[in-house]
Order: sequence, then structure tokens, then C-alpha cells
Amino acid sequence: MKNLGAGIATSGAYIVGKKDLIELCAERLTSPGIGKEIGPSLNQNPMFIKGLFFAPSVVASSIKTAVFSSRILEKLGYHVEPKYDEKRADIVQTIEFGEEEKLVKFCQGIQKGSPIDSNVLPYPSNMGGYEDKVIMAAGTFTQGSTIELSCDGPIRPPYIAFMQGGLTYEYGKYGVLKAIEYMENGEN
Repeated sequence: MKNLGAGIATSGAYIVGKKDLIELCAERLTSPGIGKEIGPSLNQNPMFIKGLFFAPSVVASSIKTAVFSSRILEKLGYHVEPKYDEKRADIVQTIEFGEEEKLVKFCQGIQKGSPIDSNVLPYPSNMGGYEDKVIMAAGTFTQGSTIELSCDGPIRPPYIAFMQGGLTYEYGKYGVLKAIEYMENGEN
């Protein structure tokens, strides 16, 4: 499920599947008998609409942030996928660090460059559904909103980070530069 709110709506998602299963979900999210007739909008409809309106701009900023990070990190000697000038299928940028410490520091730097919880330092930990420890960074206005700017990675060779988002290109660029600075220079 994904929130269509472009970082504006604080909740929400869409569900796709077989009709009978959608009906069961709708009744679970509202109440039996009401189902999807009114939907579980939680009084967020204006925010959903604003989010849909801003979504193209947010996606464009996320792609620009990914292209920027791809180019600068490749110039610094890291293997990136996709490269800055390759066709993209989504907003995720992978960066192969080759070392656990660099992966961790980069994610911590993304957190430090975030508008929310920039004082929090994420550390790798065990998480349900993952075989390895994972580090996750996302100082977001909406909890779990990876479109805002997030970076995570499993703690295993070759130590690949999965970065995505950037509500605005300026914010995304700042977050990437902060992450590189923290990774290269340590505490700042």
C-alpha cells in the first residue's frame, strides 16, 4: 500500500486485489455493513486531493534528487544504480558502499539532514521480515513517508543503501550533501 498524499496527507493508502477481498478490507477498515460506501478517509479527503495535486512535482523532485545523488556519489567512487544518465523506472537510487561503516554513516547523515528528528541517530537493528540487521533513516513529517527522503539498507556485503524521495529538490539535495559530509567527515 502507498499513501497518495505526496507527503501532505498524514494517512491513507489504496488497496488493490480481488473484489471479495477488497470488500472484506473495506468492512474491516470501517464497520460491517458500511464497507467502502463511505471509506476510511479519516477526514483526510482535502489532504488527499492536495496530495494528488502536488504529486507530480514531488515525484519530479524525488527523481532530480536521485539523479543528483547518483552523479555525485559516482564521482566520489561509489557504484550507483541507476547511473545519473540512465533511464529510470522509479525513484529509488541504490548506492553500493562496500563497507558497513559507510552505509551506516550515510543513512545517519540522511537523518541529520532531515527536517524532523534530525537530532536522532539511527543504528542498525533486527527487524521482523529481514534476515539481516537493517538501518533505516527517515526524518519525515509523516511517519513512514518514504517520498519525503529516506534511506535504508541491510547490514550485509556489499552494503547497499536504498535511497528515495525528496519533497523538494532543494531539501533532497541538502539531505544528500549532509549524508556525504557525515559519511566522509564523521560527527558534525
